[in-house]
Amino acid sequence: MSKSKQAILRFYNTASRSIEEFTLPKDVPAVRMYCCGPTVYHYAHIGNLRSYLFEDFLRRTLEYFDYEVNHVVNITDVGHLTSDQDEGEDKMEKGAERTGKTVWEVAEYYTQAFFKDIDLLNIVAPTLWCKATDHIPEQIDLVQKLEAKGYTYNTSDGVYFDSLKFDRYADFARLDVENLQKGARIDMGEKKFVTDFALWKFSPADSQRAMEWPSPWGKGFPGWHIECSAMAMHHLGPTLDIHCGGTDHIRIHHTNEIAQSECATGQTFARFWMHGEFLRMGESSKMSKSSGDFLTLKVLLDQGYHPMEYRLLALTSHYRNYLNFSFEALDSAKDGLRNLHRRTDPLIGKATAISSDSALKWQHDFKSAMSDDLNTAKALGILNSMLRSDLDDGEKSALVLDFDKVLGLQLDKTMPEKAKQSSLATEEIEALIAQRDQAKAERNFIESDRIRDELANQGIKLQDTPQGTIWESE
Repeated sequence: MSKSKQAILRFYNTASRSIEEFTLPKDVPAVRMYCCGPTVYHYAHIGNLRSYLFEDFLRRTLEYFDYEVNHVVNITDVGHLTSDQDEGEDKMEKGAERTGKTVWEVAEYYTQAFFKDIDLLNIVAPTLWCKATDHIPEQIDLVQKLEAKGYTYNTSDGVYFDSLKFDRYADFARLDVENLQKGARIDMGEKKFVTDFALWKFSPADSQRAMEWPSPWGKGFPGWHIECSAMAMHHLGPTLDIHCGGTDHIRIHHTNEIAQSECATGQTFARFWMHGEFLRMGESSKMSKSSGDFLTLKVLLDQGYHPMEYRLLALTSHYRNYLNFSFEALDSAKDGLRNLHRRTDPLIGKATAISSDSALKWQHDFKSAMSDDLNTAKALGILNSMLRSDLDDGEKSALVLDFDKVLGLQLDKTMPEKAKQSSLATEEIEALIAQRDQAKAERNFIESDRIRDELANQGIKLQDTPQGTIWESE
């Protein structure tokens, strides 16, 4: 694809609160993309995983439009405090207390669990995973640069960033800083201003922490925000093309990243900021580990669902919209995946060139949907419409493979056995059969055929016998 066609990519940029055309600077060979990764003190819940799915759709779309992507994701395996305001318990130590493991064992265990979830969901691994514990020198170096430029001050418990010295601190999140200070309800300790934040925390003099390192300021550990800036700039340079994360990071974490990074380098930290919205349980608040009310991918698998069903559910909602999770919605995704495979499985191995005007039009429409700020729901609709069209099987097969480079539903393989199982309970199946029998008795054959087709889409095969209708699950 020519470079001129790459210009049609348009993404919502949180920094400008608008849709912008995405292009690369001429001297940049690959998209420099950094994504905030997991804090590995617990399992990732399906809300966390929705964020990584959004970033996977973004990464795949960039590559679909012929961009190379240098994709870096951090693993936060350093103990930091549970609150953005540098308060509370250490997350890693909290995990160690809960599991009876050391903090290092906790980090390794949940890192591997996270990798397993990523693999099950067919999320493409980043170019580089980087661990915070492997980049302590880079973090110390960044704090020293800020210190040398006069952006820091010391308290009895750490080195802090002086946010009032960065004139644009409030711009990114549209913060009302004056009222934040007036309405501050937290104990600021020795902080000068409510939006100041820790760059490096000192270890308590009377105890040894599970994770601490020597530094120019004595033994201690990094603040949360400095980790991402140090790793991102170490691996991708002072300016990123795209920085991703959840919407909960906008007000504090990403605001602080911008402040410390741009004060240290004097350059724009990220050209595009893209944020995924929360997954909610029904109409309730976002899922969180702190409440203990969260679902893991393993829980879904143990209840008979397939990872691609959750991936499909994520595709049905725009990444900037809330996704309300329910098992009814997941059952619909299960049905949707089954129906999709009924059309795509017979096409496996039949791919030819995409050459006819009709096929090229379908491909153009799909690209238009994905280039429009990752309109995955529209892209899915285009796939389903294409499969119902009169296009020949060879081009249909080729388009399925082409579209699935972005969708990642593994449509080059036959339907997973777990996905073949009907989501209908036995009593629901038998109630539908009774309705069909009634429709047949009333000679309403349109209705009886509709019910038969509905059951067939659920993998339920009917057989009419002199003794009545019997059924079996495929």
